[in-house]
Amino acid sequence: MKNKVLAGFSPLRRVMTKTSPTRLQPAHKLKLQVALCITLLTSFLQAAPRELNVLIVLGAPGTEEFGKKFQTQVEAWTNACTKAGISPAVLRGEKTTEELEKLLTTSAPTHPLWLILIGHGTFDGREAKFSAEGPDFDAKQLAGWIKPLKQEVAVIHTASSSGGFLKSLSGKNRVVITSTKSADEVFYARFGEYLAEAIGGLPEADLDQDKQVSLLEAFRHASKATATFYENDERLATEHALLEDNGDGVGTRSEVLAPYTAAAPGAALDGERAAQMVLVLSDEEQQLTDAQRSTRDALERELKILKEQRPKLKEDDYYTKLERLLRKLGEVYAKQ
Repeated sequence: MKNKVLAGFSPLRRVMTKTSPTRLQPAHKLKLQVALCITLLTSFLQAAPRELNVLIVLGAPGTEEFGKKFQTQVEAWTNACTKAGISPAVLRGEKTTEELEKLLTTSAPTHPLWLILIGHGTFDGREAKFSAEGPDFDAKQLAGWIKPLKQEVAVIHTASSSGGFLKSLSGKNRVVITSTKSADEVFYARFGEYLAEAIGGLPEADLDQDKQVSLLEAFRHASKATATFYENDERLATEHALLEDNGDGVGTRSEVLAPYTAAAPGAALDGERAAQMVLVLSDEEQQLTDAQRSTRDALERELKILKEQRPKLKEDDYYTKLERLLRKLGEVYAKQ
């Protein structure tokens, strides 16, 4: 039986609003109330430090006009990182490709990594490449550099022809965003401008009003803003952004991402993991450590699967499993 897939659960109080408390026995109610109290207590705790690496790669500008646009994007990302309490690394210049390979291989980061590529892309009919100031690099090279990394890696490729990188970069623990749907879309991509604008917490991009902008929300905002630009300018769109985070190597357009699309039981839609990834955290989220958020996110994914299985489960079994997950969620906050 198909069910609509939620774009990702936020804090525990939202999970509980999806439950029908009138169907539970008094003991179940008491335990859920205790879990809620634990959640509320975290509002008085101090922010926890982030364990996240952000690497920004600035490519060759080509012209002064594009150089200014790219620099604006770099500044937007850098400012967002500052708000998040993170010091990003910015690569630029003649040795960009050499330094990128070294950072990803010889000095490989150990924490989750966000890799942002800002610049131009090219496609010669066979290979898509990122235009660096020195030697360019292609999808196979970049895929080879990040392949040994065991932690979660998000590659946000905002250049033209970036769609040609998607399949090579996708996989387990990988989130890939590209400005174009294929390598054939070779004209300047504006998607990156809107994405950089949103990622720092743009209110208009905060679709669920939780005081933070997830990577999925930033993707949605940038996709819509890009489409609006071409519509207002009465031009044929030359870029169509994709997101891929379920490891199947196939990207998805914003308009068909969860929760607007139903999935077969057990199937994972693109967007579910990106919905849980946030650069600039809300005050509430800052009170958790990265390890706690990781555990919480995994439990919320289990909860989503349980909700999908509900039609096949006996009512007592469903609520027993629901209680177990909610208690574990409460324990995440209790460890603060």
